[in-house]
Amino acid sequence: MMNASKYKRQYYMPPVECMDWAKKEYVDKAPIWCSVDLRDGNQALVIPMSLEQKVEFFKLLVEIGFKEIEVGFPAASETEFKFIRTLIEQDLIPDDVTIQVLTQAREHIIRRTFEAVKGAPKAIVHVYNSTSFAQREQVFRKSKEEVLQIAVEGAKLLKELAAETEGNFQFEYSPESYTGTEQDYALEVCNAVLDVWQPTPDNKAIINLPVTVEHSMPHVYASQIEYMSKNMKYRENVILSQHPHNDRGCGVADTEMGMLAGADRVEGTLFGNGERTGNVDIITVGMNLFSHGVDPELDFSDMPHICEVYEKCTGMQIDERSPYSGALVFAAFSGSHQDAIAKGMKYREERDPDHWNVPYLPIDPHDVGRNYDADVIRINSQSGKGGVGYILETKFGLNLPAKMREAMGYTAKGVSDHKHKELQPEEIYELFKATFENVTEPYKINEVHFEQKDGGITTKVTSTFRGRTITTEAAGNGRLDAVSNALKKAYELKYQLETYQEHALEQSSKSKAIAYVGIRKPDGTMAWGAGVDPDIIRASIDALVTAINNR
Repeated sequence: MMNASKYKRQYYMPPVECMDWAKKEYVDKAPIWCSVDLRDGNQALVIPMSLEQKVEFFKLLVEIGFKEIEVGFPAASETEFKFIRTLIEQDLIPDDVTIQVLTQAREHIIRRTFEAVKGAPKAIVHVYNSTSFAQREQVFRKSKEEVLQIAVEGAKLLKELAAETEGNFQFEYSPESYTGTEQDYALEVCNAVLDVWQPTPDNKAIINLPVTVEHSMPHVYASQIEYMSKNMKYRENVILSQHPHNDRGCGVADTEMGMLAGADRVEGTLFGNGERTGNVDIITVGMNLFSHGVDPELDFSDMPHICEVYEKCTGMQIDERSPYSGALVFAAFSGSHQDAIAKGMKYREERDPDHWNVPYLPIDPHDVGRNYDADVIRINSQSGKGGVGYILETKFGLNLPAKMREAMGYTAKGVSDHKHKELQPEEIYELFKATFENVTEPYKINEVHFEQKDGGITTKVTSTFRGRTITTEAAGNGRLDAVSNALKKAYELKYQLETYQEHALEQSSKSKAIAYVGIRKPDGTMAWGAGVDPDIIRASIDALVTAINNR
């Protein structure tokens, strides 16, 4: 048995109740986004990105629309340092983008950091030291006062070096392991740093509150954020930032609740890449805003391209069920789901094309560069008439009668079940043609002649059955009925002609027509056929013969 008693609470609630965030229904605007893919994400890779890969990834982040990008920890390695210098010296940073660099609150590392960002048009220098109870007690073995002094001395050195270094700098401070820090003490440390920096409306400071390791439920983090937001000095001149990790799988919830609680800014990565279980996934947070009608101010409209560059540069694989981006997140295999989606799409097209409210699809897949045929309706042994019918109609222009859709659905399910595989749209179309279109065995019509006589139609039908050809005459109330009566007479067939439907396959003067015929057999079941021909009469006759052959 697992021993849960070895664990105890490792987080700290605020000293006063902070639950105003819980009264809000949703986030109504995008935060300031900062990608940390090239630092936090990169350091979590088995093989960190090369210089060339980092440049390509940086360009992707700019393309998506990030205005703040953490590009590295300059003192960590020569590649990190060289990458930052490459961005600056080769003028790769757009005018509206600010790079960010990370440094521990240690003098030699801070000095190396300013060497890296010298000449940057705009740069955030992000300094941190750990403030948590566990780190103070176990790692540093320092008092609260000593740890606070590390933060203050780091803040002073940033201010001093920024004044001496060419460039335009903004400051950011993180009390690392913030959620494992006593909240009144975390506030004291942050306020001491702010007292050094003296932020102004024209030069705001960033205070970043990281969930370095996720220990609590999301509502605890929200309460912590609200406490800091309400009690922080210089609040109007502070950008309150959050940096959630995902150890409990709650990174997105932490972030969304943190925004409700007063956070102005979010640091995270694409697809949640990061240490252990990762950082918060900015794509999910941004697309969640989008699904509520809020502009995320990031462009995820070409998700396949983003996925391709991400996997190429990081060597990571995006899970098939990753929200909004995974290969299967819009896929519906269930017959009932497919039927609801198909009906919802038709309803929207006919009645409310400007709004999205389709069952089982929280957003329109087109908005992230996906398509319905390949990504939404997927056919396997669990599928049904709705999905098969939707594919045949939207991709191949076949509008089957409702009951014929059911028959085709069972046919596709049977093949998929037998082969233990998903059927692609082209396979479904070929299966339809082989099963229901212009089937000429064992019955085949060779020639048909019509004559209008006594207010009705008389026909002479030449047909073949198992090598024997005969000609039969019969009358009917229409051409198809007359042919049907002739075949019944010739071969003593017993059925009722019950369903007939037709439509053009394309809009042109030379277009072919398709006809669908359903006949009811003596046992009450239906048999179906389709015929395709430029002549609608010939198409309907071929459909009838196919239905008879499918009895």
